[in-house]
Amino acid sequence: MKLNIVPARNGTLWVRLGLQAFFKQPLAFISLFFFFMAMVSIASQLPLIGGTLALVLLPTMTLGLMAASASTTVTPGVKPPAGSVFMAALRAVRQDLQPLLVLGAIYAGCFLLVMGISALADGGQFAGVYLLGRPLTREAAQQTDFQIALWIAMALYIPLSLAFWHAPALMHWHRVPPVKSIFFSLVACFRNIGALTVFGIVWLGVFIGAGIVISLITGLMVAIGAMGGGDAASAIGSVLMVGGALVMAAMFFSSIWFSFRDSFSED
Repeated sequence: MKLNIVPARNGTLWVRLGLQAFFKQPLAFISLFFFFMAMVSIASQLPLIGGTLALVLLPTMTLGLMAASASTTVTPGVKPPAGSVFMAALRAVRQDLQPLLVLGAIYAGCFLLVMGISALADGGQFAGVYLLGRPLTREAAQQTDFQIALWIAMALYIPLSLAFWHAPALMHWHRVPPVKSIFFSLVACFRNIGALTVFGIVWLGVFIGAGIVISLITGLMVAIGAMGGGDAASAIGSVLMVGGALVMAAMFFSSIWFSFRDSFSED
């Protein structure tokens, strides 16, 4: 396995390739994302261990969608069947389920540690809101301790996310053990931090642009409902807002594999 150093402009390329892969079979990618999100949601409902188990399953979702993206590039210029995209994701997860669960357990432990460190600043208010779904009031959000905890969690989560960015793919395509995959992922992300920064900025622009469009449509539907169109228009606007956010998330995950493909190659 060889680490490739790529130029910063590759970040834009990864976004474009991810969108192209998504639009080859959008229904397959949306179905996959909803399938994995449903698994995470069901796991989170289990008493006591639900929240931790949901964290454990996140690398599984990442690998599944990366494998789906990889399947769209097997034959360049050819649109793959939706079934082959879906099955590629499930086959990858089934093949590496045990190491994925080990990787997920490490991720869950590190994430809970981040939340624990942030709790030192505000007594656990932010962690309670994020992990346990406790209600957040405006007064609590404006407290200095709460904001410090938020920034601590964000600062610690960035290197954590980079450490697990390539880890599922390294295990699947290069047979790297879980702990080593975390280390190699962190090194690769820091060596290609320019491209990843551009990748994040471009995706932020895409999300903002899509959010503006969805908000305008939602506002129009709400206005129609207020003018006598009934509650149906408002309900459609709310569904459009939530559905649009989930579709954008599926698009984002479809582009992660391209950052891995360009960062590593066979030696």
